[in-house]
Amino acid sequence: MGPRMDPDVARVESALEQAAARGDFDDLPGAGKPLQLPDTHDPDWWVNQRLADGTIDREALLPVVVLLRKEYEHRAETLAELPSARAAREYAADFTERVHQDRRRNPFQTMLAPAWEEEDAAAQWRALHAERTPRAEEPAPPPAAAPSAPPRGRRRWWRLGRRG
Repeated sequence: MGPRMDPDVARVESALEQAAARGDFDDLPGAGKPLQLPDTHDPDWWVNQRLADGTIDREALLPVVVLLRKEYEHRAETLAELPSARAAREYAADFTERVHQDRRRNPFQTMLAPAWEEEDAAAQWRALHAERTPRAEEPAPPPAAAPSAPPRGRRRWWRLGRRG
């Protein structure tokens, strides 16, 4: 009998054998096709390949601070889609909390994302929606009635004290 297998390795081997017996590995995409390996040694060849064919979003690989700064730059588009000033305040509060979390996790980073005041977000939301929603035509005041002559024999109130 040979050397004993590590229990963890034995458990993984057993799980693989059971999956193969069930057919879990049958008809996988790319089965039977050669791997596109680079000519030189590249430990990240599979990531680069996924980036090249578009199966990995390049933005997902950026540092959090860069993603937050990009989100801040596009805040007007986000605010335009929100239904109310209250939603804009809540969004700004959530954004600022994520900025502070990133700052706490990386206290020595030199690039910082800006915090965003809730009231500034609400004011910006109001301005954006004032521009985008056309104001309804204000109804014209009803036409003024032609002044009617006082009935004969009666005087206007401001002339009551006068004789004439």
